[in-house]
Amino acid sequence: MTLPPLDDLLATARVVALPLVTRFRGIDVREALLLRGPEGWTEFSPFVEYDDHEASAWLAAAVDYGWTPTPAALRTSIPVNATVPAVDPDSVAAVLDRFPGCRTAKVKVAAGDQDLAQDVARVRAVRAVLGPEGRIRLDANAGWNVDEAEHAIHALAEFDLEYVEQPCATIEELAEIRRRTAYMGIPIAADESVRRAEDPLAVAQAEAADLLVIKAQPLGGIRRALAVIEEAGLPVVVSSALDTSVGIAMGAALAASVADLEFDCGLGTASLLAADVTAAPLLPVDGAIPVGRVEVDPDLLDRFAASEDRVDWWLERLARCHAVLERGASADLAGPGEA
Repeated sequence: MTLPPLDDLLATARVVALPLVTRFRGIDVREALLLRGPEGWTEFSPFVEYDDHEASAWLAAAVDYGWTPTPAALRTSIPVNATVPAVDPDSVAAVLDRFPGCRTAKVKVAAGDQDLAQDVARVRAVRAVLGPEGRIRLDANAGWNVDEAEHAIHALAEFDLEYVEQPCATIEELAEIRRRTAYMGIPIAADESVRRAEDPLAVAQAEAADLLVIKAQPLGGIRRALAVIEEAGLPVVVSSALDTSVGIAMGAALAASVADLEFDCGLGTASLLAADVTAAPLLPVDGAIPVGRVEVDPDLLDRFAASEDRVDWWLERLARCHAVLERGASADLAGPGEA
């Protein structure tokens, strides 16, 4: 990857603050920094709590997507899942209505302010809406220890689960819960153990998961993500990180390049936003989103522009992450023992 000069990035940088329909991941507003490269608009939106080292991978992804042509697409649309935040059961139907045609729902569980009984009630409500043919996958975001995960999976197994995503935090815990629940036939998926790991292949090498959740931004871009998929040799679900439609388009380009796409992808999350940066947001239609670049609407960039202090925060972050990538490139050029 050739890193553009920082001034080139700053020249087109726009920071937005988009309200969410429902509180998600502990936030009500999603901030993102958009850039325009030779290939079109791209996105840099690591979560605010991530340090510069982790966030720099997201900048590498933004540069990869904005300054390099995307790989050849193997499909023109991507089937996606609905995403159900940790809402009350009475709100489930309204959430699912925002994902027309989606046959799969990912349900958030293990929220710190809720208990297992609330998770069971939410998943039961999802099953009631989807019917017996719908697919339900759970996402615990590493919220359980091994014993809690075993107990929860037992309690939720009656709802015919497609898989359980990141039930525990560490690779060792994932391997243990996978061993304990193998007889139930419910696959274990890894997300944080891939996208937030120094070695995204470690979870596959440890045989701690049955499938991987792959996101373009945290892994440093489409090409890096494709390399991880190839080396891991496991089925994958391509997902997003509550991106704007620009970031989701990056994820769709990745999904379109994956040879075997067995599972519906987590790329329908524009439905969780109450506003977007394009007049044609990538909302699910008949359970799928199209593959292709998104054109940003200048009026929406202005309407949902972040406050001046937040713009300054993001531009300073952009500069720091650019410096991290520059140091990494210099070290690569110097070679072992010379940096």
